[in-house]
Amino acid sequence: MENRYVFQSSIGMLKICEENGSLTRLCLQQEDMGGVPTQNFEKHSDLLYEAYTQLNEYFAGKRMKFDLPLKAKGTAFQQRVWQELLKIPYGETRSYEDIAVGIGNRRAVRAVGQANGRNPIMIIVPCHRVIHKSGSIDGFACGTEIKRFLLDLEKGKG
Repeated sequence: MENRYVFQSSIGMLKICEENGSLTRLCLQQEDMGGVPTQNFEKHSDLLYEAYTQLNEYFAGKRMKFDLPLKAKGTAFQQRVWQELLKIPYGETRSYEDIAVGIGNRRAVRAVGQANGRNPIMIIVPCHRVIHKSGSIDGFACGTEIKRFLLDLEKGKG
């Protein structure tokens, strides 16, 4: 059974999901939550609380690396891309081509872009750190403004 928690963050309402002791999703909550409490963890797992705590530390500029069990659902190729994203250090970026080379398939740049866009655990699996070879930051599922905010936060400009 999946457990969920929704809370207000610096970039909007975030939804964290966990199942069987691993995070399965972290995404922007698009629906109107109509007064959902942001501090009540009585019915939520310790893992959701820990994810919430680590994300708040990240947004406060106090956390550069997450320490949470992850289990994203996706194809074998997507899994390889997402594992490669986890190697990108805080405050740094890589190009889609860099990721394709990292997974051993230089020609898979477009497929890497698609897998990056389908990453179900944003921020923790840092898809926002992937940019175009030209330096352009467009192409982020949550919008360019949020991507710029996250990149600036990690560069100490947030």
